[in-house]
Amino acid sequence: MPLVAAAFSPLLAWRQPVYIAAGFAGIVALALLLVQPLLIGGYMPGLSVRVARRFHRTVGVTLVMAVVAHVAGLWVTSPPDVIDVLLFRSPTPFSLWGAIAMWAVFAAALVAALRGAVARWPRAWRLAHTGLAAATVLSSVIHALLIEGTMETLSKAVLCGLAILATVKLAYDLRHWVLRPRR
Repeated sequence: MPLVAAAFSPLLAWRQPVYIAAGFAGIVALALLLVQPLLIGGYMPGLSVRVARRFHRTVGVTLVMAVVAHVAGLWVTSPPDVIDVLLFRSPTPFSLWGAIAMWAVFAAALVAALRGAVARWPRAWRLAHTGLAAATVLSSVIHALLIEGTMETLSKAVLCGLAILATVKLAYDLRHWVLRPRR
């Protein structure tokens, strides 16, 4: 729905195709942030845990690629602005939250890739991955809500709210932060 609403935005007029593609990559990334907790939490009907975990990994890779496409497209249209954002000196607050979200999703992906290497500490791995994923969702939502762009306000707010709710439900259901006695 947010993609369709954005496609009809009058703000797209006179924009370069690469800028439009970068914006839509950001919208796709935001939508995938809703899908990720639903998959790993087993909240998607009709999917077994094994299949849902496989999709979670695939969607995670797609999410990282969407973020890279988003930033790369913005780089093509305005490299100085992207440099300012990456150096955390941009005057626009939404950009800073976008940079935080980007680094958080990259860190979450790196931690996910290192799962096998840190198999001796599964609790630490889960805490790190869940924490970085939650930071990604929170900073992405703040980033999106602060932007007055092509995304229609209501559908953007609903998508952001659902992503937050799904993440909070998953974090509550998993309760990685709770210390449980060893058996």
